[in-house]
Amino acid sequence: MRWLLLALFIIPALEIGIFVWAGGIIGPWWVIALIILTGVVGITIAKRQGMETWNRARQSMSYGRVPASEMVDGICIFVGAVFLFTPGFVTDLVGFMLVLPVTRQPFKLLIQKFIKQLMDKGTFVYRKW
Repeated sequence: MRWLLLALFIIPALEIGIFVWAGGIIGPWWVIALIILTGVVGITIAKRQGMETWNRARQSMSYGRVPASEMVDGICIFVGAVFLFTPGFVTDLVGFMLVLPVTRQPFKLLIQKFIKQLMDKGTFVYRKW
């Protein structure tokens, strides 16, 4: 909880600092254009990746398998899309890392490890019907 509160203070301050720095180098209108461009491109990629993940999950379920990997992919894509939707270069970088399949893998492994730890502690219970 403390990390979340700290992040809520540090990330906006960092974003503002980068905006001011980049605006001094390339100009404020170019910074605004880059923010809009990264948002549009990122959301487009997130939508495409989300649909591909949805189709893979449907295919897994049609074969009678639990789409566990696809669910974690979906979580990463959703969180990445939220980061891409917020203005800022740091949040866009994290968003692109979560949305692109190549860079999503390390995050996916961390989420799977976290869920496994919760299941081992009994905090998170998974039941197969």
